Amino acid sequence: MNKIIFLAFVLISQFIFSQDVIINEVDSDTDGVDTKEFIELKTLSPNTTLIGYVLVLFNGSSSGGDSSYFALNLDSFTTDFNGLFVLGGPELTPSPNYFLPSNFIQNGADAVAVYRGSEQDFPEGTLATTDNIVDALVYGTSDPTDQNLLNLLAQNEQIDEDLNGNKDSESMQRNSDGTWSIGLPTPRELNDGSGIPPVFIDITSSKTLVDEGDSFVINFSTSKPLDEDLIINFSLANGTFTEDDYNGPNSIILSEGTSTGSLTIDIVDDELDEGDEFINIEIDVIGDPYILNSNFIQVIVVDNDFTVADWGIPTNPTFDNVNPTGPTNYFESLNGKSGNALRKAIRDIIAEEGVVKIHTYSDIIDILKSADQSPSNSNQVWLAYREESRPKYLYQLSSSGTGFWNREHVFPRSRGSFFSIEEDEIATGINEWWETNADSLRHANSDAHGLRATDANENSSRGNKHFGSINNIDSYAGPSGTQGSFRGDVARAVFYLAIRYNDLFVVNGFPDVTGQLGDLETLMQWHTYDPADDFEMNRNNVVYTWQNNRNPFIDYPELVDYIWGDQQGETWNQSLSINQNKYQDISIYPNPTSTYIQFKGITNAANVEFYSMTGKKVLEKQISNGTQLSLNLNSGMYLVRIVSNSKVTTKKLIIK
Repeated sequence: MNKIIFLAFVLISQFIFSQDVIINEVDSDTDGVDTKEFIELKTLSPNTTLIGYVLVLFNGSSSGGDSSYFALNLDSFTTDFNGLFVLGGPELTPSPNYFLPSNFIQNGADAVAVYRGSEQDFPEGTLATTDNIVDALVYGTSDPTDQNLLNLLAQNEQIDEDLNGNKDSESMQRNSDGTWSIGLPTPRELNDGSGIPPVFIDITSSKTLVDEGDSFVINFSTSKPLDEDLIINFSLANGTFTEDDYNGPNSIILSEGTSTGSLTIDIVDDELDEGDEFINIEIDVIGDPYILNSNFIQVIVVDNDFTVADWGIPTNPTFDNVNPTGPTNYFESLNGKSGNALRKAIRDIIAEEGVVKIHTYSDIIDILKSADQSPSNSNQVWLAYREESRPKYLYQLSSSGTGFWNREHVFPRSRGSFFSIEEDEIATGINEWWETNADSLRHANSDAHGLRATDANENSSRGNKHFGSINNIDSYAGPSGTQGSFRGDVARAVFYLAIRYNDLFVVNGFPDVTGQLGDLETLMQWHTYDPADDFEMNRNNVVYTWQNNRNPFIDYPELVDYIWGDQQGETWNQSLSINQNKYQDISIYPNPTSTYIQFKGITNAANVEFYSMTGKKVLEKQISNGTQLSLNLNSGMYLVRIVSNSKVTTKKLIIK
């Protein structure tokens, strides 16, 4: 660097550091999913308004192009009694002045800058600039130097947060001379330990879960005995949880000379099915020099007024109790079609542009809470793969997946090459959506027909494996010891995706080809021995209310054979479909049984197949009305599939 350029850098750096607002500390990389990351600003004088300033974050990656990815007007904020203002993640301690989402601050090489202006001056993708700049920091975590970003922001050094190899536990801190050093984070405290010592307030709850009719205690403590009485006001109401749902005070007085206090909140046991509710203990602003260690204390009220559906869980399925809610002529245009014409006719319906709606990936959480709601408890979701119910509130929000559930793509994103965009991070609700078509592959990322609620750790175990034999280490068939009640469901979801999107395919084998998922032969078998039940039909109905399209292979399972099976090339006629020609009055008795069963309601000879709940066919016989069929089967639950003259029904049988 020549002397003139170096002098320019020095002058600009001195000018920046002399301004009213500087970047005082940055921690871009913390342990886990970066829930404790933060940016700390500082003014020369305490209690200084930040009117006229804007904070801008720049992405130095090749895809980011040294351009802005976030801008925030600081007009409504004021620094505290030590001249500090902190923006931080949801688990930062002490509590930040402004909350950022988890894992929001890029890890490097990137930049933080303060300008005079407003966020309107920095729409997403604005190239970094020195126009109206007040201060800037270019940083990384052992990343190559982004010289272009340094030049754009007139900085001469990229600060390395990982200088000591402890990026998860250290931060970048401004020294009094304007240089930077690396050390243990000190959010909301001056880096050199000077200034007014804060009095930190801890607020904890005696319970994180509380049943209706029960109570919990809120405990308050301060980092040192108080020099004066301190009144702490707070609110508990949040969403559907209102003041009618509890009894107790909304403030507490901590007396001079003390450092602790507590109060009791009683939860009202009503008779309303409100679902499990979240209480956020939110503390009102407290004067100097008090700082909350956390202002996001959450307690979950478990509602004992849940409802039970009229249909069974997938491991104890029922059939024909839930009817499809789509129009009666929804698939009528398929009649008379065969081969590729039939494929195209299905695609024209389920991917129709201007009709079909796709919502954000964040909306999927709410969709799954409804679509995968457990029939045995309306406050829980049913988890595919693990085959169990789990409270809806236990959605994974941190790096640990143990005990939590999350969203599982049955067609892995890495194999389909569809991913989230920034807009996917916001749940906009059922009344906002993207229009879509068969070529908009990106929308497979948040197509609810292709996502299921699953145990978070099991989701990781599945990874991006194909579906296949339980004995094949390179494929996935679910956890050992489960019934496999999800297998037909995921098969029909994959079949839907393969028709819905032009660039997705279901194929034989286990290819490493983008857009292809296997194994078709396995999925065909799963589709056969795990037929669509009431849970899956209800799911289809719920997704239809959001997306305005249905999974045809749930409404008309025989279509699978016309596309991939023995009836390829045959002409489809809806009048031959399973939904139009189910046996309505067939019965099996006795049930439960031990040695034999008889059939009633069969008018013609029929073929009957017995499947174990792991999907293995264990018996196949020809029967007629009144046939007494001797059985030599192990105790357990079986699915009995009866087929005659294009009519199909499935019954559950228990062997004692």
